[in-house]
Amino acid sequence: MLDTIENDNIKLLITQKGKKCHGGACAVFEQIGNCVMPKEGIFTQVLKSGILKKGDTLYHIPKIFKIAIITLSDRASKGEYKDLSGPIIAEMISEFFENIERKSKVNNVIIPDNDIVLKKKIENYLKDYDIIITTGGTGVGPKDITIETLLPLIEKEVSGIMEMVRIKYGNKNPNALLSRSLAGTVGNTLLFCLPGSPKAVREYMTEIFTVLEHMIIMTYGFDNH
Repeated sequence: MLDTIENDNIKLLITQKGKKCHGGACAVFEQIGNCVMPKEGIFTQVLKSGILKKGDTLYHIPKIFKIAIITLSDRASKGEYKDLSGPIIAEMISEFFENIERKSKVNNVIIPDNDIVLKKKIENYLKDYDIIITTGGTGVGPKDITIETLLPLIEKEVSGIMEMVRIKYGNKNPNALLSRSLAGTVGNTLLFCLPGSPKAVREYMTEIFTVLEHMIIMTYGFDNH
């Protein structure tokens, strides 16, 4: 998924590995009695065109997904208490990419509850990161500025994820309904704004993982239904 195969002359983006075998309904299966697509077939998009000759070597370059995690907390940024939610997100998302056999690199920072600092940090990260996750500042208190700061930057909001989480966990704990958590895209970057509590972070990340891989693929303009 989004890896490339390339040499000095050609660069191909891998958009899909393998394809579901349809058995007798497939012309290839009818001809040879077997389906090679799930084992050997790949789909690619040409990023750099050139001439490929018999005997040429193409090198597989795995994509490294870069994830930025931003914890918003005046006290944690001053060292008055240890940030718990940021490390939880880092651990969970690293494990997620490991489980789907993808490489990832996580950067975790702590900043104060300041809209100017947050906006500048996000704008810098949008240049380099595939996924940005914030934790904290999604409530209704006077220092909860995350949503107001980031919503104007969102190009496509994906409200269904967060609404489902709020309803699912709000049935058990009505206070969860007060979270103004947010999900969306800015270009090819996925942006998630989560609450600040470790418990909520685990709940939200668990649900996000059910759609994350497909969301990444769709963000790049591919749909492998």
